[in-house]
Amino acid sequence: MSDDACSTSPSAALAVKPLDGPQGPPPGLVLVSTPIGNLGDVSTRARDVLRQSDLILCEDTRHTAHLLAALGISARTEPLHDHNEDARIAPILGLLRAGRRIALVSDAGTPLVSDPGYRLVRAAIAEGLPVTAVPGPNAAVTALVLSGLPPLPFLFLGFPPPRQAARRAAFGGLRAAERAGLRATLIWHEAPHRLAETLTDMADAFGTRPAAVARELTKHFEEVRRGDLRGLASHYATNAARGEITVLAGPPEDNDAEDLDGGLRAALKDHSVREAAALVTAATGLPKKVVYARALVLAREGNG
Repeated sequence: MSDDACSTSPSAALAVKPLDGPQGPPPGLVLVSTPIGNLGDVSTRARDVLRQSDLILCEDTRHTAHLLAALGISARTEPLHDHNEDARIAPILGLLRAGRRIALVSDAGTPLVSDPGYRLVRAAIAEGLPVTAVPGPNAAVTALVLSGLPPLPFLFLGFPPPRQAARRAAFGGLRAAERAGLRATLIWHEAPHRLAETLTDMADAFGTRPAAVARELTKHFEEVRRGDLRGLASHYATNAARGEITVLAGPPEDNDAEDLDGGLRAALKDHSVREAAALVTAATGLPKKVVYARALVLAREGNG
């Protein structure tokens, strides 16, 4: 089913599907998680909700049409993606007010996580309309538990910026946060053609630390390659990757925050908070706001 075939407004007449039984989905918006690769991962509840929905909103209707056909589901679908979401919100809210059952799916995995739908959900919540979710597959969490890296805490960051200058700046900001105390396994998605250069930029920013690249999760050619950032960058520089990719970097060594705190404590002995923050900012290259905020905390602790 093409997007063109489903381009009619959702405010058009829409018949309510009869429920198959008392456990059918109630009226409202349901965020339905779909498989990230293996069709066997679709839940029974996800099947039921999709089958009994009056409308299914899809990131790509052609992609979802294949899923629905495999599940033996015939349903009305319409596109909801980054380019049309704002325009779709008002008519969809009208359908929800009228008591329709609407499912929202992405191409794979959990909706809204690096996928469209957030603005619609916010609008529905703001109007007090019912919003619920059918949990299921998620590539970031699946990669995390397979990576061998510390599972908690973790920070999922979506896709890195595609341009190298912006990407390096983003990694530099994370590195500054780590020096200020952030301790988490970091998770990104990345496109295959950018993987090698992204890993190189990560290695430059974060140094040699444990990392993993998960590829084609739950599919026939699933691969989880573990190593360190520099070694993984070298591997993918000569071995082109394919498929859906998740990149993970372990937390930093424990001495990073201690280095910042140690420098600030030493400076605070003879200087004001502002002066100490300026000295340490110049010495470390960290963002002034990050250093100053940490200096305030340490000053309060010292005076406590």
